Amino acid sequence: MGKNNTKAPARVQKETNKKIKKKVCTFCARSIEWIDYKDTDTLRKYMSERGKIRARRVSGNCTQHQSAIAIAIKTARELALLPYTQRTVNERTSRPGRGQTKRDEGLFAEDFEAEAEAAADVESDEDEIEEEV
Repeated sequence: MGKNNTKAPARVQKETNKKIKKKVCTFCARSIEWIDYKDTDTLRKYMSERGKIRARRVSGNCTQHQSAIAIAIKTARELALLPYTQRTVNERTSRPGRGQTKRDEGLFAEDFEAEAEAAADVESDEDEIEEEV
């Protein structure tokens, strides 16, 4: 005796009024067949700020031109026309490492205030000693 094979109901597609506009390959639209590795301005459009090659779904290129862009960018990198990576400024605040707390690093405001007061006391003591001499 076989089991009753009941299928789960198929998913119902959401009805959205948004029409997704397909990105058009700029090289196909302009009928450009060959991508020049020396044209760094064009190649930079297909790189991120950090120097990574943008994906096809982001750039909107067809498979053939995306492959040609990747090869051109890699060639330009080897010839030092484009950087492999870009340096970025880290805007994050420093956080304690693993197993460390802020107290271990001495990052509390009370500690800074105590150090400032101690430094001021030392300076005033030095001034008094100089006046006596």
